[in-house]
Amino acid sequence: MNRHNTLQWETNIPGGCHWSGIVRRGTTLRLLDIEGGANAAVLFFNLEEKLERYNMADTLKSQHTFRLTKGHACHSDMGRIFCCITEDTAGWNDTVCGLSDAELIRQKYGIGRYQEHRNQMFRSGLDGMLIELGKWGLGMRDIVSNINFFSKVTADESGALTFHKNNSKANDYVDLSFEMNTLMVLSAAPHPLDPAEIYQPGAIRLAMFVTPIDVKNECAQIAENLRGLQNTQHFYACSGGVL
Repeated sequence: MNRHNTLQWETNIPGGCHWSGIVRRGTTLRLLDIEGGANAAVLFFNLEEKLERYNMADTLKSQHTFRLTKGHACHSDMGRIFCCITEDTAGWNDTVCGLSDAELIRQKYGIGRYQEHRNQMFRSGLDGMLIELGKWGLGMRDIVSNINFFSKVTADESGALTFHKNNSKANDYVDLSFEMNTLMVLSAAPHPLDPAEIYQPGAIRLAMFVTPIDVKNECAQIAENLRGLQNTQHFYACSGGVL
């Protein structure tokens, strides 16, 4: 199926900028790395009850993984599934390193204020997230461990983390097929472990389309994911979730 037959909208997020929006169940959001080397820091919240949000610990332990890629699901802290990763050409998405903050950006890249740089100012991941969360009545207490799509970080036997440059190439993409009506918040600021000496985070394209009926729900092959999908379906069928 050609996804452009059901394309609903698309937009570009410049490097360092941020975005938030509602993604409905039954739709797929494609995150595309336009030039390569981008980082998409993402958080998920249940649109109907924003106290329910993405849970890193449950996502990893239920799938016995340190990274996320095709076939994995993003779990909430209520045992439900926000979305399944149905395509991933980059192959590795970081789950543990969190967000850059203003002090980290200053130490690595210097000061780049709006007064001098306008829209090219040096933004941190945390600041971008907080700006977007504020639009929905959320704030610092709602910042939890996020996913860094397109970024690869590995750990050695001692637990030391290594950032792998150029994990994502131009036009690599990740498809997130949503099972829950979700508030998604995104920052395109640099990954906190990115060793780049110049502030030049990559841009990201977002494209939303109706989830094709022939997309196999590969994440259901994992027992805990199947249970989470059943819990999600029950939420909408019996617990007052908005269809």
